Amino acid sequence: MANDPGWGNRNNEGPPDLDEVMRQFNRKIKALFGKSPEPNGSPDNKPAIAILPVLGLILLVWIATGFYIVDQGSRGVVLRFGKHVETTMPGPRWHMPFPVESVTVVNMEQVRTIEIGYRSAEGGAGRSKELHESLMLTDDENIIDLQFAVQYNLKNVEDALFNNRSAEEAMRGIAETAIREVVGKSKLDFALYEGRDEVAINTKKLMQEVLDRYKTGINVVSVTMQNAQPPEQVQAAFEDAVKAKQDLERQKNEGQAYANDVIPKARGTASRLLQEAAGYKMRVENEAQGNVSRFNQILVQYQHAPDVTRQRMYLDTQEQIMSSVSKVIVDQKNGNSLLYLPLDKLLSATGANTPSASPVTTVQPTTVAPAAPTVDVNADSRARDNSRSRDRDSR
Repeated sequence: MANDPGWGNRNNEGPPDLDEVMRQFNRKIKALFGKSPEPNGSPDNKPAIAILPVLGLILLVWIATGFYIVDQGSRGVVLRFGKHVETTMPGPRWHMPFPVESVTVVNMEQVRTIEIGYRSAEGGAGRSKELHESLMLTDDENIIDLQFAVQYNLKNVEDALFNNRSAEEAMRGIAETAIREVVGKSKLDFALYEGRDEVAINTKKLMQEVLDRYKTGINVVSVTMQNAQPPEQVQAAFEDAVKAKQDLERQKNEGQAYANDVIPKARGTASRLLQEAAGYKMRVENEAQGNVSRFNQILVQYQHAPDVTRQRMYLDTQEQIMSSVSKVIVDQKNGNSLLYLPLDKLLSATGANTPSASPVTTVQPTTVAPAAPTVDVNADSRARDNSRSRDRDSR
């Protein structure tokens, strides 16, 4: 104000002339770049016309720096003077340019991986062990060397940015704590063999509970067991114990397989014998009941006609007895001398060796010698043999 020559004369005047202000500003710019200012009072409109487009262009560029694009699966976090004011969704967005507002685009769906107990070399050439992370104690006081990997992403961008200073270090510490708690409640064999999947599931569940309790905004995707084994110092002894246990399991399986093969057969044989015994029992009982019924019927007939019934029983018995022998019964009462022998039937019955097929044949000859006894088929040959032997003895 002291440098303004017209300051003291403006007490009773209106606002300053805008053209005059621009001319003064133009003169100062020229003086700054080493140019001589124009004489006082000379009209100078060209600088005013040149500076306004430059200022407008600068303003447009500054406004254009506020445009940004949020990719799919990401979120934009807008800060105004360092304070969170908005979280934008995917798509083209605008915020007040720097230094008023700033934006941080965070990928929510990107899966990040941390390794516990080992570190992979660059390019996948190998891995190095981290024994201070992998060695832990089991419930039965054995030491186990366990390596695993944790994959995670973000589920709350505000918690992930403002409640965590280092998400990876927080995840590493929580993962190591969770796995030690789960393994500390498990037996060695369970953690090494049949319980590896369960250990991973319980570790993931416990990690998520801790992360949610501290509002880290992190979501655990998976926990993958990479390697689980005893320490190298006792590896040989442990392998021997494992082989012995495998032999025990193999022998148990073989015994179980043999039992599965023998027991059904024995049960089937027992069931068959029981069924046969039941069938035999039923058959004997039915036969006994039939015999009782037949005897009762014969008894009734015998009581009515004893002689006839007795004769009938005698004939039935003789028929049953004579049906199993090769005999020819000749009726001698007719007194005929001609005898007919059914040799064809006798020979066929003898060749078949079937007693039931050679029943007693009763012949009614046309002529039978009087007082002829029962003739046996082999009697004639035996008589001739006896006569020959007597002739030899007499000589």
